Order: sequence, then structure tokens, then C-alpha cells
Amino acid sequence: MFKFKINHTLMLIGVLILSMSAAPMTPGKSKEEKAAEFAGKVKAGITRLGVGPDARVEVKLRDRTKLKGYVSQIGDESFVVADAKTGVTTEVQYPDVAKVKGNNLSTGATIAIAVGLAVGATILVLYLIHLAATD
Repeated sequence: MFKFKINHTLMLIGVLILSMSAAPMTPGKSKEEKAAEFAGKVKAGITRLGVGPDARVEVKLRDRTKLKGYVSQIGDESFVVADAKTGVTTEVQYPDVAKVKGNNLSTGATIAIAVGLAVGATILVLYLIHLAATD
């Protein structure tokens, strides 16, 4: 009977820990809201990156066009990518961007590291609970 209570308690602790790490449930956003949010993130990232030959970017547009060069101008509705070799400039509207790679836009790596740490910590806690339950 005592061992049952310990196992039950440890299982409850594990469920509580997992529920705290779960993402909160929110209603889904419309496509327009998601596109506007993404365009805002692109604009913030491009602004953070700056302007000039050191602000190198690779941009993939929604129509699958790829641009490679540096950011030469930043505006409210668009930015300009200049090809470093040819000097040809292309104006890009923020909503037209599907993906951007640049010097300061590596947030994907940061997110992957954070998720990996959270998963590792959860597995460690569950393992420790399992060890305590088997004693």
C-alpha cells in the first residue's frame, strides 16, 4: 500500500512537470494575422541587421525567387537587397519574404537549443523520479 502511494505521488509530480512545460493553448490565428506577424519579424530582423556591405543576407521569396547580397536600404514597407558582385538592386516587400538568413537572424538556433535543454531537463527529472520509485 505504501509503495502504491509513492508511485502514485511520483507519477503525479511527473505529470505536473510535463504540464508546466507544455505550450499554452490559444485560439489559432488567421493566415493574414500570421503573415502580418511574420512580416513584422522580418522587418525587425532586417533592421537589427543594419545596412551596408557587412549586412549580408540570403532571401527566399514566396514565389521561390532567391536573392543573395547585402541590405542597402531599409524602409517602412520594404528593404533593398544589392548583389555584391553585379551591383543590381532588388526592392523586397516584407510580406513577400518566405525566409531570410543573415548575420543576426539565427534565432532558429537559439530556439533549438532552448527546446533541447527543456527536453533534457524533463527527461532527467523523470529518470530521477523513476530511480526514486524503484528504491
